[in-house]
Amino acid sequence: QVQLVESGGGLVQPGGSLRLSCAGSGIIFSLSNAGWYRQVSGSGRELVALTITGGGETYADSVKGRFTISRDYGKNTVFLQMNSLKPEDTAAYYCYARDFRNQDFWGRGTQITVSS
Repeated sequence: QVQLVESGGGLVQPGGSLRLSCAGSGIIFSLSNAGWYRQVSGSGRELVALTITGGGETYADSVKGRFTISRDYGKNTVFLQMNSLKPEDTAAYYCYARDFRNQDFWGRGTQITVSS
């Protein structure tokens, strides 16, 4: 059974930083595409950042230069370092993975609120 467990969300002031972690079990991130989506209540999920098996990353235009995605294969964990946070980054952030069988998996989400 695949589980993706996010941690690191919370309340932060504009301009602040947070680091999200997503620990995977039952899935090998080194063999999967993995990353982060976010969702504002009443809207659909949008891609934030994604790492591609074999190398490569993609980011939403709105977070380029501020957010950095990375992986720790030894810990089977994906991270999202978020700097210079803005109120419009407020959303529920979801860990996502697509395995080598093209099956999609989601975490339960973690809330990030950027507010003074």
